[in-house]
Amino acid sequence: MAVLDAAEVLTQTPMPTPEARGPLSAAVLDALLGGAPGESLPTTAAAAVAASSDVLHDDDLQLALFVLYELHYGGVIGVDDRLEWDTTLLATRAVLETALEAAVRTVVPVPERPEPTAEAVSAALFALTAADSGPSVSRWVARKADREQIREFLVQKTAYTLKEADPHSWAIPRLSGRAKAALVEIQSDEYGGGRPKRMHSAIFARTLRAAGLDDAYGAYVDHLPAITLGALNMMSMFGLHRRLRGAIVGHLAAFEMTSSIPSKLYGDGFRRHGFDEDATWYFDEHVEADAVHEQIAGRDLAGGLVEADPTLLDDVMFGAAACLTVEGMAGAQLLSSWEAGRSSLRRPIDGDGAAAGAVPVPATTGGVGDVA
Repeated sequence: MAVLDAAEVLTQTPMPTPEARGPLSAAVLDALLGGAPGESLPTTAAAAVAASSDVLHDDDLQLALFVLYELHYGGVIGVDDRLEWDTTLLATRAVLETALEAAVRTVVPVPERPEPTAEAVSAALFALTAADSGPSVSRWVARKADREQIREFLVQKTAYTLKEADPHSWAIPRLSGRAKAALVEIQSDEYGGGRPKRMHSAIFARTLRAAGLDDAYGAYVDHLPAITLGALNMMSMFGLHRRLRGAIVGHLAAFEMTSSIPSKLYGDGFRRHGFDEDATWYFDEHVEADAVHEQIAGRDLAGGLVEADPTLLDDVMFGAAACLTVEGMAGAQLLSSWEAGRSSLRRPIDGDGAAAGAVPVPATTGGVGDVA
């Protein structure tokens, strides 16, 4: 398999400032760029939540939360890094997180509760993911997707995959023993086993370039629908809160258990359109890696965590079910758009892969529900 040149390894840079999608995201962006968040911002957030009929599909709420979370990742261009721990912004984030968690708990079915042993938990997670009847984006990509849908699929993945697997890594200091060792083993593979050229984010960036798309992190945020941002926000919320460490472990287990076979189908779909093995490397890598990861995630990570602390059993199962449900919602919206002959994006990309109506940015040289 080809290996990236050193010059092609991505450098972590702040994302561009996205466009506001409503009064709350406008207020958050103004506060960030102005450098002095007003004390009324949490009240503004509470009012926006109260006025929302569907938090998970609310563009204004999800973008506001996504931008606030980004302060804990690579940052936002023009925003002072010291605002990461601004108490007003944290209070605003807490309002949105409370609403997001409540919305997720409302739509996620409660899975059957296994015995709190590693083998029982692993078996329950494999059964849960095997029974998932979420929409199969991978089958569509493998058999039906045209080249523009292939590109849209990649754009939908950019917000997560260009920082793969950072949201789950927040759990590392919250775990110990067998579970911690298992998570580090999985994440080590995600980050290239110490070889930056093989980091999954860098390999994915190569696929973007092969499809004529911009590989800069955040280049397509304005194009992503609310549910796509919501799925990633849920991941960040699980990872950033110690009390939800069981949920982020369950989420990762489900993520890994529903990745290997879809990745094979995605690779087949790209090959159908003439992409070579260099461009399909990202998907081909996950066929083998995630077949191993799912075993580690089920028995040693999730099962090991529950054996060490049985009080986290319900959270582990909830996190797995939340992963399947919310990623499934994102996949359903994507497929319903394609089936109706529409773009799955809020704003279509132009023929060159740049944001429609935006100044093109040069490329850097640097499973779930079948969307993982």
